[in-house]
Amino acid sequence: MLGINAFEWDFLQDPKNPNDASKIYEPKMAIIKSFGGFRHYLDWQKIEPKRGSYTFNPTNNGGWNLDIIYQRCQQEGIDVLADIKGCPDWLQQTYPLNLRDSENVPMSFGADKSNPASYIEQAKAAFQFAARYGSNKKVDPALVTVDTKPRWTNDPVNVSKIGLGVIKYIECDNERDKWWKGDKAHQTAEEYAANLSAFYDGDKGRLGKGVGVKTADPGIKVVMAGLANPDPKYVEAMINWCKVHRGYKPDGSINLCFDVINYHYYANDHKPGTTDIGTVGIAPELSEAGKIADSFVKLGKVYHLPVWVTEAGYDINSGSPQRAIPVGNKSALQTQADWVIRTSFLYARHGINKVFFYELYDDNSDNPVQYASSGLASKTGERRPAADYIYQAKQLLDDFAYQGTINNYPLVDVYRKGNKTIYALMVPDEKGLTTTCKLSLGKSTTATIHKFNIGSNNMLINKVSAFNHILSIKVTETPVFVEVTN
Repeated sequence: MLGINAFEWDFLQDPKNPNDASKIYEPKMAIIKSFGGFRHYLDWQKIEPKRGSYTFNPTNNGGWNLDIIYQRCQQEGIDVLADIKGCPDWLQQTYPLNLRDSENVPMSFGADKSNPASYIEQAKAAFQFAARYGSNKKVDPALVTVDTKPRWTNDPVNVSKIGLGVIKYIECDNERDKWWKGDKAHQTAEEYAANLSAFYDGDKGRLGKGVGVKTADPGIKVVMAGLANPDPKYVEAMINWCKVHRGYKPDGSINLCFDVINYHYYANDHKPGTTDIGTVGIAPELSEAGKIADSFVKLGKVYHLPVWVTEAGYDINSGSPQRAIPVGNKSALQTQADWVIRTSFLYARHGINKVFFYELYDDNSDNPVQYASSGLASKTGERRPAADYIYQAKQLLDDFAYQGTINNYPLVDVYRKGNKTIYALMVPDEKGLTTTCKLSLGKSTTATIHKFNIGSNNMLINKVSAFNHILSIKVTETPVFVEVTN
């Protein structure tokens, strides 16, 4: 529930030696370790800068060492979702000059968007990526290829590798329902399902050897692209396409071409059901977030699919329509922290399986355009309050599991692990409200109260006694935690 969207350069490149992108830069890694998951915006151009020429370490485009990023994330217990996205230059060049865009539909100009074969190039790249970073060591080496030519004298060369076992999840592109860029970049649900069918398993193997993620490693989960417009009907239409074009498995279930439902939602005051971008961010509980999550989770249960939200967040620029606002004596940065962490708790409450926030660093904090100032850390290398909260929540709750909500105002969520219970209490509003909650501790007469502590690795801790097993506790819009051992 505590993932982050980021890029390869957020791990590598010592500022004192910017030409070397082969090593983890530890101050950057220290920030990444705040999070439980990493959604990697990986441009297809990076791994296939020329048609049929694959590079991973170093990537011929940028010199990045992808191997070391994924290996370090695995070592640190950070789940990686590799999002292979965009249109490489060589594919864009099939388009007329005025239609070239890195976010075009991933196929040659003029191809049939409804035919899985149109997406074979992207599906071949997905096979190469999955063969290298997945867990199947039995991939036919004859199908695996890298460009071994050095770019210059003494340049490290790419070496073919199979089954490194560091990637479990691969996403097929990003926001393929992007209506704002016109026909060259937009796919209908049926067109995207055709795209996914190629990406997933080479359209059930019909596109030949060396095509598709599952062809390389059946164990990798393929995640559909996060939807910009979070509408379950788009997913339903994809499922219907699969019924017609992929049929059914021996057990009678539909032969789907994705393993995870995925959408994006940024909580603000936009009008539901429109493409209006809104005027200001709002607290997650006051938005459509819960209602939309319920509709996707309901669909997921029908088809036994987990549901992820891979983009959510708030800006800090005071001119952004997605901004967090100062509340009471709290700055916009502190409100961003409140709303971000409460977003995680909201999605756990509604049955969402994974959440990734947008994004690690601002694109440009001075830019009022939405999402340009959504960073949870500063470019100078410090965690913002939102990242402090995530770091501290990760340390406290770790592998505790959500068990239910026992009160709606203030919200009281119950998390358990073994004989330990942690109650997460918060006021679901944006007015600087405070209330008092009388919390029953069951058989216990003592508890530990944990409070977020901006600028620190550690929460503030206070051990307390409860009269008659009832703890009276002040609750605000910043979550507070009560730990009890039974």
